[in-house]
Amino acid sequence: MTLPLSSSVTTAHGPHGFLHSTGFVIARNLAVVLAVVFWLGLAFWVYKDARRRMRDPFLVFVATLVGLGLPFIGPIVYLLFRPSETLEDVRSRRIELRALEQQLARSRPSCPVCSSPVEPDYLACPVCMTMLRQACARCNAPLEPLWQMCPYCATPLEPSQVDLDAALAAEAKTIALVDDGIPLMPQAEPRVADA
Repeated sequence: MTLPLSSSVTTAHGPHGFLHSTGFVIARNLAVVLAVVFWLGLAFWVYKDARRRMRDPFLVFVATLVGLGLPFIGPIVYLLFRPSETLEDVRSRRIELRALEQQLARSRPSCPVCSSPVEPDYLACPVCMTMLRQACARCNAPLEPLWQMCPYCATPLEPSQVDLDAALAAEAKTIALVDDGIPLMPQAEPRVADA
């Protein structure tokens, strides 16, 4: 007989009884705790992300306050205004640009003997006086060693003036000076005396 009495008590209280029931109170408190933990977690994420993207500690502090002060909306506002690159991205881009600049500086023409920088139209190195190119007999323009004719005045070069083997060896020596790791000329292998 107690069963019908308990069912009439729960139906008598209606929605008010449901809102004050133990299960609803526990679920509500658990939802509030999860919302607060999520809010604090988002604020901590904003702080960590701001430290990765900003050098100024004051700006990191302001970003953290925005993430913490406006629950759930602050991190979205921070996402809209945060720097697009991390400090590590900026640093690696600078290193990459420096490496490219150094590579470009190394690719500038230089004297094969003393490695001083030379211009493409130099006939000789101004530092060590090494002859870099021959002058055209007709227009005095600088000629590369492998050219068969002057590209400026179309004067053909005499075969006696062009020593292709020497020109190729000089060119390979010049390229080998740029990168010592890769030999371009075939290296003579040391022979073991036959016994």
